[in-house]
Amino acid sequence: MNFTSILPILSIIFLATFTRSALGFGDALIAMPLLALVVSMQTATPLVAFGATTIAITILLKQWRNVDIKAAWRLILSSLIGIPFGLLLLKTAPESTVKAILGVVLIGFGLYNLIKPNLPPLRSEKLAYVFGWVAGVLGGAYNTNGPAVVIYGALRKWPPESFRATMQCYFLPTGLMILIGHGLAGLWTPTVLRLYAYSLPVILVAIFVGGKLNKVMSGGQFNRVIYALLIVMGALMFV
Repeated sequence: MNFTSILPILSIIFLATFTRSALGFGDALIAMPLLALVVSMQTATPLVAFGATTIAITILLKQWRNVDIKAAWRLILSSLIGIPFGLLLLKTAPESTVKAILGVVLIGFGLYNLIKPNLPPLRSEKLAYVFGWVAGVLGGAYNTNGPAVVIYGALRKWPPESFRATMQCYFLPTGLMILIGHGLAGLWTPTVLRLYAYSLPVILVAIFVGGKLNKVMSGGQFNRVIYALLIVMGALMFV
């Protein structure tokens, strides 16, 4: 591949990584549909997984002190329990119906909070089990574990730094499992590894720039962006 063909890929990866670094999620939401326009899905999927794992490790190395440990381990444990139920759901429930319901929930939640942003914070950490289990079910069925965890973080009113770090702590073990699965499936092709090598400097720069934005955003600004992106994610469930 020449530079002309690689430049769009690097641009997409920069934008996706910047979003993930600034907000704590959203990289796959941006990268997958755009990369699918320029490379095959067999290339895009493991490339995004490599990037996501790199982002999570890099952010955690710098901000592990900001992780909400109690919430993170509850979310991870309950998600692992929910994944088998998600696989069962995949076999029994119509995908279009489940995604439509999830889309309505995300759009409704985002709109409600943009209109009424001063909701009281969620006090009970025990509800992390519920949100984590739902995330595991949706992740096992349709690889959409992010929205439930994002909603939990928004309800808990995590500050931007804690939100960003805790999300990485949650996504890292899941991402590693996905990445290993891609390797076992033979998706770590020379093309993927070469593109990842080219992308690595871009990923590191985007993490740095996104981290700067994360630090300067106030809690109110951060939450408004989160709710707006939830609406976008909900809309994409219908596409």
